[in-house]
Amino acid sequence: MAELDEIDYGILHLLQEDARHQTPVDMAEHLPVSAQTVRNRIEKLEEAGVIEGYAPSINYEKAGFPIRLQFICTAPPQQREELAKEILQIDHMVRVDEMLSATENLRSLAVTKDSEEINTITEKLHELGLTIEREQLQRYEHNRPFNHFGEETISEE
Repeated sequence: MAELDEIDYGILHLLQEDARHQTPVDMAEHLPVSAQTVRNRIEKLEEAGVIEGYAPSINYEKAGFPIRLQFICTAPPQQREELAKEILQIDHMVRVDEMLSATENLRSLAVTKDSEEINTITEKLHELGLTIEREQLQRYEHNRPFNHFGEETISEE
């Protein structure tokens, strides 16, 4: 586990708020360090695996995929991680969450254009040996940054 200080947490806070529009120069305006220090810290956070990547937030409906379907499945606990990776290989799957439970321990999200694609996804999940406990249409997903990362370090200049 990486040892983080208030500057690291401030950087994480700013990246979570809007990584796309936050340059190290912009971030340095809100932190008590230089832009070069911010660059160095980000590089160290990436190398330590604290920052795993940068992904866009996509509105799938506007992108032409109006159906968002969550599958709640049960997998044998000893195969959960392996099966999660296999689920992500199925066309239209965009997310898989592993849960620490004996049942309903894999939750995956698929985005599709039509119901025929749903049938194909369902078949592939069954082929993996998963028990589909529920399928739920997702209306919308609301997210916010984890608010304990460095808020006190950020100045509002």
